[in-house]
Amino acid sequence: MRTDGFARALGWVSLALGAAQLTAPRAISRLSGVDDHPAAARITKLVGGRELMHAALMLGGRQPARWAWSRVAGDAMDLALLGTALTGRSGGRRRRVAAATAAVTGITALDVLCAVRGSRARRGPLKLRASIMINRPRDEVYLFWRDLENLPTFMTHLKSVQVRSERRSRWTAKGPAADLVWEAEILDERAGEVIVWGSVRGSDVTTSGSVSFIDGPNGHGTRVDVTTQYGMPGRTLGAAIARMLGEHPEQQIRDDLRRFKQVMETGEVLRSDASPEGTHTLRQLGQRPAQPVGGRS
Repeated sequence: MRTDGFARALGWVSLALGAAQLTAPRAISRLSGVDDHPAAARITKLVGGRELMHAALMLGGRQPARWAWSRVAGDAMDLALLGTALTGRSGGRRRRVAAATAAVTGITALDVLCAVRGSRARRGPLKLRASIMINRPRDEVYLFWRDLENLPTFMTHLKSVQVRSERRSRWTAKGPAADLVWEAEILDERAGEVIVWGSVRGSDVTTSGSVSFIDGPNGHGTRVDVTTQYGMPGRTLGAAIARMLGEHPEQQIRDDLRRFKQVMETGEVLRSDASPEGTHTLRQLGQRPAQPVGGRS
């Protein structure tokens, strides 16, 4: 069975389980041997709600296999609860708990298999493309980008770029838990036209790409085309978390180019009074509510 078809089948399993747990929580808890717990029905409903969430993700998306690891995490929680339930129970009730544990273990094995298959299918690098028109001459736009230490002025995920030589540089970026640092080198270059780069072999962050500078229509302005790809440990999970935080790579590269346009055309990155920290979700959480400016005292 193809990986996505396998994942959708598991999505239907989640839908059936979730519906049963929400509509008949007492019957399910009795069948599982945990109906003697005062909160059994409530916990069963919560688990049912989680299963319906899995079903929505795996049946409603174009790439359902990417959500298989979320089912594995849910399975781990269920096995932990059932393991606790085995303690102190005996006789028929213990046998029912053991049977439920065996069933969940079997489903977990299928979920892990689906998740591993999905991860293998997505192992290739993440490829991104973006373009923007800038109302400045091509040589001026190229020279600003070519001075790599300028990049952090509009690429907000970068903390610094240190030029080591004509072709090699050291990059430091903000990571979810710690800074990411890697060495990069320029692999090819045509002055005023294109820069091709790649990370040095052995770097924790594997990245490569190119940026092209093309005269706009009738020689007015410059079109900047960026193509980049990267891969790193935990890329798929990291991208999913980043998407929720407003930091998905597809969004990043487009936002970076919009800021680049502002820098080239106005000399600075413009911020609205409503969002002085930009669109980064974690920064917005710390922003104060909007207040009148320059009001009467």
